[in-house]
Amino acid sequence: MKRVLGALSIGAAAAIALAGDAGKTSPGWEKLKTLVGEWNGVAAEYPGRAKLTYRLVSNGSSLEETMETPETTMITMYAPDNPNGRIVATHYCGSGNQPRMAAKDVSGSSLDFQFLDATNVSAPDADLMRALEVRFQDADHFQQLWTSREGGKDHVGTFSWVRKR
Repeated sequence: MKRVLGALSIGAAAAIALAGDAGKTSPGWEKLKTLVGEWNGVAAEYPGRAKLTYRLVSNGSSLEETMETPETTMITMYAPDNPNGRIVATHYCGSGNQPRMAAKDVSGSSLDFQFLDATNVSAPDADLMRALEVRFQDADHFQQLWTSREGGKDHVGTFSWVRKR
């Protein structure tokens, strides 16, 4: 019985320690959470207006971004990866693949996500998101610079967003 209680105590202490790490936040993660709400935007790559919606999900441990353009709807999920000191983004692209990117933390007023890996990539030279820079301007304005690579060439699409009031 003492061994069982001892094991339970050690297990509980480990769970509390892990929960403590999971509860830590970074300035970049806190900055991303300020985007919760609805945004309107434009990009040269998409005719017409685009819409962006952010909401916290999974008990506040993930941030869901839904981007609606005249052509498609895409989802990007952001989450802190505390043991590694970074924020991870998985982009569910209109191209049908899912690139994962990571940012170390906010640098100045931006987060710089770089490619880690991807799933469902149809060919080595397929259209694939390789990077995302989020530039925070003020509480009601920010930009996203999405870098995609197709046929070995990089292309940057810039979206300018304004908070919907």
